[in-house]
Amino acid sequence: MLSIQKLRADHVLDYAAEELKKYLRMMMPECGDVEIAFNPEAKEGFRLGLLEDFGLPFEGEDAVLDDVIHVETDENGGILAGSNPRSVLFAVYRFLRENGCRWLYPGVDGDYVPLKDVTPVSYHKMADHRFRGHCNEGAESQQCMLETIEFYAKQELNVYMLEFKIPFSYYNSYYSHRNNTKNREPEPVSTQQVLQWKRQCEVEIAKRGLMFHDMGHGWTADPYGMDTSDRRGWRNGTIKLPEECRKYIALRGGVRELFRSDPQWTNPCMSQPIVRSIMADAVVAYAKNHQNVDFLHVWLADGTRNHCECEECVKMRPSDWYMMIMNEIDEKLEAAGLDTRIVFISYVDTLWGPEKVAIKNPKRFSLLYAPISRSYCSSFTENSVVPEPAPYVRNAWKTPVSAEENQALLNGWFKLWKGDCFEYEYHFWRHQVRDPGGLYIAKRIYEDIRGLKYMNLNGIVEDGSQRSFFPNGFAIYIYAEALMNRDCDFEAVRDDYFSHIYGEDWKDALGLLQRISTAFDYDFTSGRKSKRPEVSKFYNPDMLPLLESVKELATEERALVAKHMAMPTRPQTVSWRLLGYHATYIELFADILIAKAKGLSYTAKEAVARFEEEFGKYEIEIERYYDQANTGYALSDYAKDTKSIILE
Repeated sequence: MLSIQKLRADHVLDYAAEELKKYLRMMMPECGDVEIAFNPEAKEGFRLGLLEDFGLPFEGEDAVLDDVIHVETDENGGILAGSNPRSVLFAVYRFLRENGCRWLYPGVDGDYVPLKDVTPVSYHKMADHRFRGHCNEGAESQQCMLETIEFYAKQELNVYMLEFKIPFSYYNSYYSHRNNTKNREPEPVSTQQVLQWKRQCEVEIAKRGLMFHDMGHGWTADPYGMDTSDRRGWRNGTIKLPEECRKYIALRGGVRELFRSDPQWTNPCMSQPIVRSIMADAVVAYAKNHQNVDFLHVWLADGTRNHCECEECVKMRPSDWYMMIMNEIDEKLEAAGLDTRIVFISYVDTLWGPEKVAIKNPKRFSLLYAPISRSYCSSFTENSVVPEPAPYVRNAWKTPVSAEENQALLNGWFKLWKGDCFEYEYHFWRHQVRDPGGLYIAKRIYEDIRGLKYMNLNGIVEDGSQRSFFPNGFAIYIYAEALMNRDCDFEAVRDDYFSHIYGEDWKDALGLLQRISTAFDYDFTSGRKSKRPEVSKFYNPDMLPLLESVKELATEERALVAKHMAMPTRPQTVSWRLLGYHATYIELFADILIAKAKGLSYTAKEAVARFEEEFGKYEIEIERYYDQANTGYALSDYAKDTKSIILE
């Protein structure tokens, strides 16, 4: 009888042992029960413990943060070890993966578990990047959140971030069925319900030992008496700015007013000592009451070019005042005896780093680089040429677009910051929607990860929809694998994934999706290929032959799906049926882009509305994999671009 021996008492090892037992019994249905026991002296069976429990060396810098996986097993057991408890869980999943298991989508329908006896595995790997994870975005249901926490751990992703004190807007996007109210009746949820769900997610994150990153935006509002839980109320004017809060917010154009009527988009007047002290006190109070948080993100407002113009604030860049706040936070955390790690962000106005003020205690802090305006038409490589950084002009700076322009600004941070840095990326936000075939964005993700080494960045946390598995989940699959092993072979990982989700005819599906990605030329769909930018970002009649070929590609897709409706494994059945929906998706999307390419702006706007209504009919059937609200948000780029008309 097989046995699992835990060499130390730890709740994550408890979970890892249960996961190993579950999949061993699924792989070998007649192997009998698999006993789990706590035995620090165990010499037989599958033995779970930290590297030090087996006398194995640790080659990283920080055993809490750096994941090292070690597997040395035979048919009856062996060592499953890691540098920290979650790495032991990853060792279990890697052992199972080496024995043929695959986790291809969230939920039980994404599990591929072969029927076979286990074979020996010898594997040792330190993750090539320290931070590997996701942040909640898009429209999220609680079922989706719980399944993705489980799924990401199986992909050896070690970070899960929950943005906002109460992430009501993300949940509300799903339960109000934004961009799909003609097909689905809204299901209102309260902020109290969302808060409870956030706590449930936190428990699931902790169960797996993942690094929990929390908050982000909100610190520029809530500490000063502006409750941001109901952002819609602020924006539609039903919630007014309390007069006692006005003195804290940025002076712009001679007045202190909310930016776009939203306190979460509004920056504070950071030159005031009381403003800095209030924010620091709020961060310390939160850290004290939420000691389960591994990394607490303290960001400024989400708005752009809206920093204070008072006579004191203009004496330094926003990043300098921001670093003063970070130092005050550190001092107060130290006084409170709290070791909470703090993340500050290089984002919009603070892409330009500080010139005068440096972090005094870098061990507490990490820099998060968030180049939200970058183009996804290219990646930063070892051969990239970095230009001179664009000048910072308060509230009037030029948006950096290329990877090289953004890197020039990041290098400015490195003049005063020598500590840990990682990236906040947006591949799974609007950008994935612009590539319906999914293969272009997957390769871009791979190339971007390859470039982290040359950018002095130690990983990525993705800001994107948790339902990014349409037409399949390869983009997330390669994302996880490349962060673990930057030298993995893109084609080999792709072929392995496609062969498991489509079966013996996987090359037919791959070839078709490659042609679909080509037809939706990414430079064009992202607005970088216009013949007349002054008219529209998307005006380009040269694109019409490719776009008009989509009808034929959709017909081929349906014919291929018809041959594969009943498949040997559940993931294959799911994958082929997703392609059936995908055929309708690309037809409706092509209609939008054909109109844009011709310059028929209002026709395109109508096509966007038709897309939302027609394809929205299928959302409930595929919502585990597809995010209608996030897609509608991305497609709004094509609906809003109506400043001029060529042929109408």
